[in-house]
Amino acid sequence: MDMLKRTYILKGIGDGMLKENISLSQLLTLLINFLLGSAIVVGVGGDAKKDAWIAIAAAIMIGFGIMLFYYLLISRVPGNNFFELMEFGFKRPLAIIFSITYVVYFLYLACRVVRDFGELIASAILPSTPIEIISLTICLLMAYILYLGLEVLGRTSEIFTPYLFGFLFLLTILLFASGNANLYEIKPVLGDGLKPVLNALFPTLIVFPFGELIAFTLILPVVTNFKYCLRVSMLGVGIAGALLLFAMFLMIVTLGADALQRSNFPMLSSAREVSIGNFIERIDALVVFIMMLGILVKGSVFMFAGLKGLEYTFRLPYRYFSLPVAMIVSSFSILISVNFGDHWQEGLEMVPYFLHLPLQFGLPSLLLIAVLWKRRKKKAKPGVKGMKF
Repeated sequence: MDMLKRTYILKGIGDGMLKENISLSQLLTLLINFLLGSAIVVGVGGDAKKDAWIAIAAAIMIGFGIMLFYYLLISRVPGNNFFELMEFGFKRPLAIIFSITYVVYFLYLACRVVRDFGELIASAILPSTPIEIISLTICLLMAYILYLGLEVLGRTSEIFTPYLFGFLFLLTILLFASGNANLYEIKPVLGDGLKPVLNALFPTLIVFPFGELIAFTLILPVVTNFKYCLRVSMLGVGIAGALLLFAMFLMIVTLGADALQRSNFPMLSSAREVSIGNFIERIDALVVFIMMLGILVKGSVFMFAGLKGLEYTFRLPYRYFSLPVAMIVSSFSILISVNFGDHWQEGLEMVPYFLHLPLQFGLPSLLLIAVLWKRRKKKAKPGVKGMKF
């Protein structure tokens, strides 16, 4: 069957499944919340200390290139997602092996995001509640949203994103009004040279959060007005990057470089510095809302990507797998590490090299080469109409 025009006719899938799509505005808000996600929870680039904002600024530039790469990959065979594209490039037997690999990868990332959420809530709001209950609750919520469809996740993100901007703006005003923000904390710029910035940038800031945009290779094909996807995607990366940069700036001027490195949740620690007239203080709820929205979206996107891989592999609607997968993610989010320190160390020292780099850039690069080669080969065949590149 021609992969260029291929549409799965899966048993049990109705027209609603086949026509599932999201709008450009929903794509934009999904991208913003996805990139903020756990990155704003744990703080990124802290290894560069006072120059963390420089590392993030450099990562944003690379992030644009990463988004362009994934868009170019998906746009080679319009209408096909990442898993279907692997069948076009490698044929189904090999594509199945790679698909299972990516299913495990995406669900593992969902587990890490859920663990971030559990640690945050247990630390900030519900210290007496077992983290298992917190993880199960968020996983069931993600499963329910995805069972209803990707459009519901898109609408949820679209509705709540304006509150994110409002709360971040309010937090900024309160931090400066309380007198706890010291702009001199960012000086001296590059006081330790470029080495700390480069160490923070590669590979950590490249693969987390920007390399994780590979999950959107499962979402871009179902966006309406696909021809505008690249423009909107670049805008989303730019806005999210600017927010990450601004959040890091706030954390540095509020906490200082040393406290920033010591804190598990530096954004939350910054919010706790707010105290105006012994009346306005403990505004943890603002920061927790910002973090919860990002984690909900990011975890759901990773789970959706894993579910689409199962759909491709077993040729059954992804909704069938939503509840069992949610239970698996909930369980393994607890089992992947003993404590938050172990969880954080694993994410910084092992995952970037052994998982992120090969699966975010290695295999997709091989896939792009295979797809381009097959398209050229098909174009060269007599009687086959040429295709655009």
